[in-house]
Amino acid sequence: MQKKVIPNILSIAGVDPSGGAGIFADLKAMSALGGYACGVVAALTAQNTQGVTGVQGVSAAFVKQQLDTLFADVRIDAVKIGMLSDVSVIETVAQALKTYRPPFVVLDPVMVAKSGDRLLPEDCVEALKSELLPLATVITPNLPEAAVLSGLPEADSAEALVPMAQKLSTLVAPDGWVLLKGGHLNDSEAPDLLTNGTEQHIFTAPRILTKNTHGTGCTLSSAIATLLPQTESVPQAVRQAKDYISQAIAHADELEVGHGHGPVHHFYRL
Repeated sequence: MQKKVIPNILSIAGVDPSGGAGIFADLKAMSALGGYACGVVAALTAQNTQGVTGVQGVSAAFVKQQLDTLFADVRIDAVKIGMLSDVSVIETVAQALKTYRPPFVVLDPVMVAKSGDRLLPEDCVEALKSELLPLATVITPNLPEAAVLSGLPEADSAEALVPMAQKLSTLVAPDGWVLLKGGHLNDSEAPDLLTNGTEQHIFTAPRILTKNTHGTGCTLSSAIATLLPQTESVPQAVRQAKDYISQAIAHADELEVGHGHGPVHHFYRL
């Protein structure tokens, strides 16, 4: 009987001290889904469940040192990229991906916190589009992020997801996928559209009435990155990740963390 290989999954992201979003949330999701979680810190925030009070960058040189040191020793089976708040850091991460060529790259283009605070400076958007989107296996924008990246008006219906996702699919790698998240729509369900420009898959789940949804995007993208080496296709990984985040949200009210938008329950299975 062949020994199961536990995949090593890397998060390159920012730190949220409350643990609900960013690299701490990523590590929880990766661990919950059977991966061994590694992390490279690309930004620091002063943040809780109610808002962001400060953002401190990490130098591109030290991000590079973290990446080079990690890849020199550890086999990385998939990479999840979250908050990168500096153009030079974006370029550094892109160069590392080209150098070390991890099998899977999931990009969550973090731009706005759940509280509405802007996390990504304007000058980073073009760098994100030119440097990182073409290297991504899957990108996971929500509707406001997709509008910024595509230049199209924000979708206001499930039907409007299609042209926006098609536009975004031209920005990723030739074999890349776009998971356009429809959580901002005012529907009874939360539809997500997955496309590679030719295939389309719709994933739906009942909308769960809870204010505790801090870090859902971080958690979903990390789940996809962790499941890609463990499944046979991108649609299969996304389906399983969608099921996981839905249950993590459904169990979120079991936690008591902060007074604002609390975190999802990454370890609900335990």
